[in-house]
Amino acid sequence: MTKQSPVLTQEPLSDRVRRGDLMAAQCPSRDVLKHVTSRWAVLVLMALEDGTLRFSALRQQIGGVSERMLAQTLQALTADGFVNRVSFDVVPPHVEYSLTPLGREVAEKVRGLADWIEVSMPRIAAAQLERLQG
Repeated sequence: MTKQSPVLTQEPLSDRVRRGDLMAAQCPSRDVLKHVTSRWAVLVLMALEDGTLRFSALRQQIGGVSERMLAQTLQALTADGFVNRVSFDVVPPHVEYSLTPLGREVAEKVRGLADWIEVSMPRIAAAQLERLQG
C-alpha cells in the first residue's frame, strides 16, 4: 500500500484574520486580550456582572484602583464593545456603566479564571514558597 501525502490547502488570509491568531505578532486580537485580561479589566467586568454602576461606586468596589487606571480601563472596554457608557446631562455629571451582551459573555469567561485562582491559591502559594526556598 502506498502512502499518499495529504492535500494541503492554504486557508485564505481573510478567514484567518476574521478568526484571529493570537500567536501572530500583528493580530488585533492581542489588543483585546490585553484589555480583557488586565488586572483592572477583570475586576471591572466582574463588578459589572451584578448590574449598572456609576464611576465612584465602581471605584469603591474595586479596592486599590486609581481614578486614572479605572478611566483608562473603562475606555478600553467600552471601545471593545464590552461596556456600555451612558452619560446623563445633569450637574454634577452622572455616568453609568453596564455590561453589553458581549461584555456579559467575556465577564463569564474571566470570572472562571478568577474563580480558579481563588480556589487554587493554597497550591499557588505553596508553589511560590517552594520556589523561594528552592
